[in-house]
Amino acid sequence: MATKKVQGDYEAQYGKLRDYGEELLRSDPGTTVKIDVGLECNPNSPTRQFRRIYICLGALKRGFKTCGRELLGLDGCFMKGPFPGQILTAVRVDGNNCIYPVAYALVETETIATWTWFLELLGDDLDLAQNSNISFISDRQKGIIPAIAKVYPSSSHRYCLRHIHENIESNSNWKGDVFKNLLWACATATTVPAFEKAMKNILDEDKNLHDLLKNIPPQHWSRAYFTGRAKCNMLLNNICEVFNKQLVQGRDKPVITCLEFIREYLMKRIVMVHKMQANCNGPLTPFASRLFENIKNDASSCNVIWCGPNKYQVTGPHIIEQRIVMLDKRSCSCRRWDLTGIPCRHAVACIWDMGLHGLGDGIPEKYVDKVYWLETWKTVYANTIEPINGMDMWPTSACPTTLVSPKFHKQTGRPKKKRKKSTVEVEELRKQVSTSSKMPRHSNSVTCGICKSKGHNKRTCGNGAGTSGVAGSSNGAGTSGRDAA
Repeated sequence: MATKKVQGDYEAQYGKLRDYGEELLRSDPGTTVKIDVGLECNPNSPTRQFRRIYICLGALKRGFKTCGRELLGLDGCFMKGPFPGQILTAVRVDGNNCIYPVAYALVETETIATWTWFLELLGDDLDLAQNSNISFISDRQKGIIPAIAKVYPSSSHRYCLRHIHENIESNSNWKGDVFKNLLWACATATTVPAFEKAMKNILDEDKNLHDLLKNIPPQHWSRAYFTGRAKCNMLLNNICEVFNKQLVQGRDKPVITCLEFIREYLMKRIVMVHKMQANCNGPLTPFASRLFENIKNDASSCNVIWCGPNKYQVTGPHIIEQRIVMLDKRSCSCRRWDLTGIPCRHAVACIWDMGLHGLGDGIPEKYVDKVYWLETWKTVYANTIEPINGMDMWPTSACPTTLVSPKFHKQTGRPKKKRKKSTVEVEELRKQVSTSSKMPRHSNSVTCGICKSKGHNKRTCGNGAGTSGVAGSSNGAGTSGRDAA
């Protein structure tokens, strides 16, 4: 009863869901709220059964259009309450390489139909045409691959490398760091020759693994085949994983309480970023500044030869590493500049050479793409989420029908809060624990101190010595003292 008063009633909140949408629209007119209901056999029925809701807050919509990095992470996570459902999320990466959630929806399940519905609404809000070249990254959830191909046939779709690695490790012959490192060498290669060389190394190690990876088109998982439009070389869908982790405490709440948990988190997060930005100095975001310092350190060991206007040949730090840099096109044959929008070490060496010969000011930061500028980052987060009133002050929806809850689903057992870890994550945790000072409990059986058998301790030991020993110890210090005497 107390929980119901604090969090709200699971069934009753569906009846207020349309009013909640009206309040969101009132607080920020740029917000989009779409509610979908199930089919009703009787058109005169005063109720409709809830099926889906989609929300894209106006502040996030405006921030997305000024961010500049054309990469969206897509993912879904389960609701934990009595009514079934899943939360679908679309998350962008900002100029500081942090998450920027854009839209979220509560649907009945992950299918081609629900993902198509979500992506179509997302495209309307973000001005994404059907021929848009935006990039997506996902874990290849149910229905998401055909949905993206249907709604955005011209887009590029990256597959999260961690999930490809987990599929590989499900085969006992491909476990261990050897195959993991070979896979990462293929994925992190930025040129086609480097990718083919890495694939040759896999072929030499295991032909079956090579054949498996050949069946996955490399444009989905290797940087060598990524385009530079996204200004991001991301291989993992961590942006969605980070966002979903923040929603754990709200996924077992009633529908409006859950949606408010998400909105309030987004509202507080923007304020936290404002505090971080207030302490930032310089032309670039903190992430770009740290990364660029490392690049400049590497550039100091490169040798530059001028080959004509804006064209250079760069060698180093190793003699076999020779690349072509074209400053006017902001491109290098290593493709790192093309992929990220941040000049690589070869390009930085060329910019310095220009400054030494009076062909420019020699400031490499000026060649960094605008998405990493501190000014751009502040512009994105200048769009704040507006507060809303309490339920007693919400405007009443003009819709003549009332929403009712979906079919009740009583979950068996104790409700689980934490995400189920994959076998790869469990193995990594086991390695971390094994290197620490504490002994891991996993897979280590207890040894009895009396009979030395495994599987029980001396308190539950069944032989007579164990029983008398336990009883004697419970009689106090006097017993042991008399025995000693």
